[in-house]
Amino acid sequence: MSKRVSFENDYNTGCHPRILAALSKTNDERTTGYGLDRYSDEARGLIKDACRAPTADVHFLVGGTQVNLIVAAGALKPWQGVISAETGHVNVHEAGAIEATGHKVLVVESKDGLLSADAIDRYCQSYRDDPTAEHMVQPGMIYLSQTTELGTVYHLKELRAIRQVADRWGLTLFVDGARLASALAIEETEIDLPALAELADVFSIGGTKCGALFGEAVVIIKDSLKSDFRSLVKQRGGLLAKGRLLGVQFRELFRDGLYMEIGRHENDMAAALAAQFSVRDFEFYTPPTSNQLFVLMDDSEEKYFSERAVFERIGKQKDGRRICRFVTSFSTEKTEIDALFAQ
Repeated sequence: MSKRVSFENDYNTGCHPRILAALSKTNDERTTGYGLDRYSDEARGLIKDACRAPTADVHFLVGGTQVNLIVAAGALKPWQGVISAETGHVNVHEAGAIEATGHKVLVVESKDGLLSADAIDRYCQSYRDDPTAEHMVQPGMIYLSQTTELGTVYHLKELRAIRQVADRWGLTLFVDGARLASALAIEETEIDLPALAELADVFSIGGTKCGALFGEAVVIIKDSLKSDFRSLVKQRGGLLAKGRLLGVQFRELFRDGLYMEIGRHENDMAAALAAQFSVRDFEFYTPPTSNQLFVLMDDSEEKYFSERAVFERIGKQKDGRRICRFVTSFSTEKTEIDALFAQ
């Protein structure tokens, strides 16, 4: 092949053409800064309507790590930490960002990247039963990601059970939605934006991995988390002076169903890619569910596909097979999948 196709991630191209057109169309306008412009106001309204959460607060930030550390800083008391799966983004891929806020990541056992209500409950019970609890980091928040780092998803029944555990132990429930579009497009989960707004205290809606140039929306449901959040964002370097660039993008994503359209496209392309691997008898590290696929390959297979495509190896199994991640995006085309498997 003269040129390798790329399945490296879902943010390796610029942005969706509609977003680029919207940014270009509004480029010469002069608006107030820091997200107080009319485009950001309209985007906030569209998101609240989509969530059926008229009293929610919506804030726009640049990136996912920024969102996670600011939410943790605002939701946790100084002696508290955040519960996460061992594969959680806050635990493995943020260079200690949570710890840098003065809070510890509390790792709880998970399966395929998914935390269970029972595992969280056992962890909290163990903390309470420990006679030295006052000397330990207290659980204060549950961190989930939808989709997870392994491409798996929570279903409505599971999220409801985790909500009950959060209420039992007085924990904030935070859902990282960096790849939320892909998750929302999986109807079997029965989780839509209104359901998420009903069950989570705070969650993010990812733009960076869903066709935007950059940007994440933070939706705050719980009233006690709303106060002075903008001041916290400013203190942590997250208040973008040219905030309208975020507003324009999210306004476009939430007009005419573009956000869901992109999620469906990502998943459709991933399903087509998974089908091609399956027909060739490749196995998957986790079940193909969303726009991230984790394909098991031996050395020669990895070398063969590396000559045809860009993808990431995220680990190795005990049997020596590599765990190779392939990710589809808004810009993935069927011709790229065909090229990967062309003889």
